[in-house]
Amino acid sequence: MTTLRDQGADTGQDEPRTRTGDLCAYAAGSVGMGVWVTVPGLLLLYFLTHTLGVAPFLAGLTLLLPKVVDVIVHPVLGSRSDRDARRDGHRRGMLRVGLLLAGAMVAMFSVPGGLSGVPGALWVGGWFVVGNLLFACYQVPYLTTPSDLRVGYHERTRVFMFRMLFLTLGLLGAGAAAPALVAAGGRGDYTRMAAVLSGVMLVSGLVSLAGVRRLTAHAGFRTPPERAHSALGDITTAWRDRGFRSLALSYLFTGTTTHLFLAALPFYTEYVFEDTGLTAVFMGAFLGPAVVAGPAWARLSRRIGKQRGLLISQAVFIAGSLAPLLGYGAAPAVAVVAVLGVAFAGLQLFAFSMVPDAVAAAEARGTARAGAYTGVWTATEASGTAIGPYVYSAVLALGGFVSTTEGHTVAQPDSAHTALLLGFTLVPAILMITALTFQLRCPLDQGR
Repeated sequence: MTTLRDQGADTGQDEPRTRTGDLCAYAAGSVGMGVWVTVPGLLLLYFLTHTLGVAPFLAGLTLLLPKVVDVIVHPVLGSRSDRDARRDGHRRGMLRVGLLLAGAMVAMFSVPGGLSGVPGALWVGGWFVVGNLLFACYQVPYLTTPSDLRVGYHERTRVFMFRMLFLTLGLLGAGAAAPALVAAGGRGDYTRMAAVLSGVMLVSGLVSLAGVRRLTAHAGFRTPPERAHSALGDITTAWRDRGFRSLALSYLFTGTTTHLFLAALPFYTEYVFEDTGLTAVFMGAFLGPAVVAGPAWARLSRRIGKQRGLLISQAVFIAGSLAPLLGYGAAPAVAVVAVLGVAFAGLQLFAFSMVPDAVAAAEARGTARAGAYTGVWTATEASGTAIGPYVYSAVLALGGFVSTTEGHTVAQPDSAHTALLLGFTLVPAILMITALTFQLRCPLDQGR
């Protein structure tokens, strides 16, 4: 097992330090990524069940099944990205294709007036597939960039700290703006919301293209080795890596937990506090502290390492998930959500910055395929974004939750209220405990 101590060239000594301006331009792309992660994750399940009249179980499948495509496509695109990098000396070609994602998001929320129920679900699900494919074209080469740079262990954390900061700004902006823009609950409101936020996605993507070019030009670009291998071989190599496998499995359950939280939040505010306006407040409380917490976590990692930081973040999220079972008012709830936001910043920063560490360790063994590793990683992330809302929708269905259409309300049975609360508290805690268990097996920081 190759540890970070064994990587002589990976200590960060005598390696270029990335320039702040280049990092900001590169990280700007995460604003658009934050929009795409937040809007479907926060609103799509609610949109389906409260505006289109889709039953909870079918609504969950509408969000889950498109991600099956992602599990296949992301690793393949990772290998394709490696081939592009060897041929062109960069990965920007796929990034340009991913800019079309803005149009797909507008189409996904522009459901024709005559479509509700199953037809409405098919429309949303079809465009969700298209959007996920375009997002993969952007996400895979974008997140491979830190692995491509000729920088060391702590500098990779710094790169991802900037990325996390801008991602949080995207999540925060979309998390506050999207619920406010669709407060009336009409189909037209959802279309206008998607159009406004898609413009933000497009601009941030264009800026990040320039940032990727400048970053790799200054810090150096690790061209993938010339070896003949298949996409399946790349995936197999990545999955046989014990450290990477443990990290990926841990993040699968971490991502499932955090996206369940996003999907459940509108239900929690409406049926526990009877105030849908609190959704935007809670999102601000969740993501606002993360802006400050990201740099703080980065400084802490220099003292305790990324593995310990990630385990602490997971433990805090477990405790925070269970806290609503105590029963309290809106003000304490905002405070608990803020603590969850601090933990969320650590979950993102440490997990993502350990992926280049896994690639560097593999490079020391002569098996590095950065694009393939990133492809498997983003497939894992995509799975979590779908499984989380699906798990919550399944809990709602078991509780007998009743869907409705635009302009109508319906009384929910007591079992539905119990289900939506347990789905917001106990279920996430169990999922995050599973994530922590897998993370304990990750050896990447051994020897530091």
